[in-house]
This record gives sequence, C-alpha cells and structure tokens, in this order.
Amino acid sequence: MHSGSHQSVLVFDIGGSHVAAAVCAGEGYRLGPVANAPHPKDASSEGFLDLLQTLGKKAMNGCGPVSGVELAFPGPFEYNDGISRMEHKLPYLNGIDLRQPLASRFGLQPSAVRFLNDAAAYLLGEIGAGAAQNVERAVGITLGTGIGSAFAVHGHVVSSGPGVPPGGEIWNLPYEGGILEDALSTRAIQADYQQRTGQLLQVSAIAALATKDNHAAEVFAAFGHHLGQALRSLLQDFAPQVVVLGGGISRSAQLFLPQAQEELKSLDLKLCVTTLFDHAPLAGAGVAWFATANGKAV
Repeated sequence: MHSGSHQSVLVFDIGGSHVAAAVCAGEGYRLGPVANAPHPKDASSEGFLDLLQTLGKKAMNGCGPVSGVELAFPGPFEYNDGISRMEHKLPYLNGIDLRQPLASRFGLQPSAVRFLNDAAAYLLGEIGAGAAQNVERAVGITLGTGIGSAFAVHGHVVSSGPGVPPGGEIWNLPYEGGILEDALSTRAIQADYQQRTGQLLQVSAIAALATKDNHAAEVFAAFGHHLGQALRSLLQDFAPQVVVLGGGISRSAQLFLPQAQEELKSLDLKLCVTTLFDHAPLAGAGVAWFATANGKAV
C-alpha cells in the first residue's frame, strides 16, 4: 500500500503480551502489512520505545511518510496526556510520558501522537470497517484475560449517558456475588473446567476438546449463559442494535454464542463476532486519528 503523508497514519495495538503495528489508510481504513512482536525482555520504558520504533519502521517500509501515530492502549491510562497509569500490566511504563519520545523517534510534532483505549479502538474498527458499520448504537465486548467494553452512539464512543456504565466499563460490575470479570474471562473458563475435571488447561485446549468432551462443551455453554444473562441486564437501557464480540475467547464463539443469543432473544439486537479480529484495534486507531484530524470527536 503506497500512501501520501496526508492519507495514512501509523497505528499500534498494545496488548498484554505483544505489540502490533501497521499503516492505516484514511480511505476505507485499509491496513498495510502488520508487524508483530512480543513485549521486550528488557522490561524498561526505553526497551518498549525501541520496540515501537522498530515495529513502526517495519510497518512503514514502502508506505512513504505518515501524518501521525495513534496507539491503542489498555487502561488505566491518561489518554489525553499520553501517560500510562498501569501498575500491574507493563509496570515499567507507569507514570512515563510516551508522547514526546515517540514524536522524536518518528520525526513528528507531539500533537500528531495520540492515544485511545484499546476496547474503544476495537469497537471503532468494527464501526469503520467491520460488523458495526452504519448502525446508530453499538457495543463492543472483548473477551480474554479480562472483559473490555465500549459503547458508541452515531459512531462516537461514549463513556456516560443513559444505559452506559461509569466510564463505559463493565468488568467490575456486580455479578452473582462477585464481579462480571469473575464469570466472563479466561480464568473463569479455566476454573470451571478444572472444577469439573481436575485439569488446568488453556482455553484453546478446552475449546478443542468440546466436540468430544462433555465437560468442555458444558463449560462453554455455561459461559454463554452467563454472557447472555449479563448483557441482557446491562443493555436494556442502552438498547444497541448490534453487539460485537472480540478478544481471544470470541474465536470459540460457536461453542457459546447460541446460549448467549437464547438469553438475549427478548431484546431487539444482533449479537455477532468481530469480522476484523486482531486487526480491529489497529483499524479503530486509524478511525480515531482521522476523525480527530477532521475535527470530529471520537
């Protein structure tokens, strides 16, 4: 993909274990080749910045200059200021101003380096180029190590308003004596399977057993029940037309989606799986950058 300086932006998805980078075109939010790498063994802010620079240059190879950089980061993070407040994930970034050093490394003005929440990026990617295009109200749910969420109205991510939980976050909402993340996460699936069988397996391994292991099938069915039950309670007031599921667990959606849909049949909404998968936050970072560049709120 060859893009001029006013037509493309460098985008990053900062995951819990890896970083991905690509160049995103402003027309259609098309992505160039994606460069991936695990977090550096050198657990330092300088090592992290070195990795971003290396991946960024690899992603930009043959694409020409870019207008700016947009990074999708998990929270807690001061997105307006470019400062991480994560104490447990990537603790070596806590309190570090990332905007200025990234601007210097990529030869950009600091104002051209921007940040957004990774769950919001996921939903914006689906709104711009995926399963949530042309809908008035949409919700994105990422299912993995934790549960991420984002709410959007007319293509704009919202963190408050009727039916929107505080900050747009659902992971810590009360659910069956605990919080929602206790029932809808990697550890929930692993714990349920271990309780039934005595074996601690990766979620992908449990999913692979589901066609021949009743315990594995029941674990995912229970997960779908909890997902549908929780969403039915959460979404009644917000009333989205579509809910897009992403994250690693969504790759096994065929094992739990029917149960979730059954719980949601009283609501007029479409529950579907991401069409962009790992590329959604990258496309969403591009959507956010171009919207901001055009004077629009995201």
